[in-house]
Amino acid sequence: MGFVSEFKEFISKGNVLDLAVGVIIGAAFGKIVTSLTDDILMPILSLFTKGIDLQNMFFTLDGKPYATLEEAKKAGSAAIAYGSFINAIIYFLIIAFVIFWVVKAANSIKKKPVEVSPVAPPPTTDQQLLMEIRDSLRAGRL
Repeated sequence: MGFVSEFKEFISKGNVLDLAVGVIIGAAFGKIVTSLTDDILMPILSLFTKGIDLQNMFFTLDGKPYATLEEAKKAGSAAIAYGSFINAIIYFLIIAFVIFWVVKAANSIKKKPVEVSPVAPPPTTDQQLLMEIRDSLRAGRL
């Protein structure tokens, strides 16, 4: 099988196409979550944290004080931006929460499979004959 035909077979499988659609939708969904977090949730969170901007929570490894993370980066100082890490955790939790609800809603919409009660197999010929003999013995015919 040639490389091109093998590649065509790989691409035409449903899982690859589903994955491609998922990646595209995921990228668009990421922008929505970023906007939700930056534009709506973070301002509300800053009210509870007395206006602390998580993006500017950092410490420099050279020990010099800087007002913002941008200043530290412009000065060439190595800075550990733990506020950005906290933001990333918040983004992750929001995405996980929303995806949980999307999956939960999708599962509730799906039709539940109809449960089929198992039917006992019909008796074999030998079993049928034995049952007839038993019934005859009970009835006193033998």
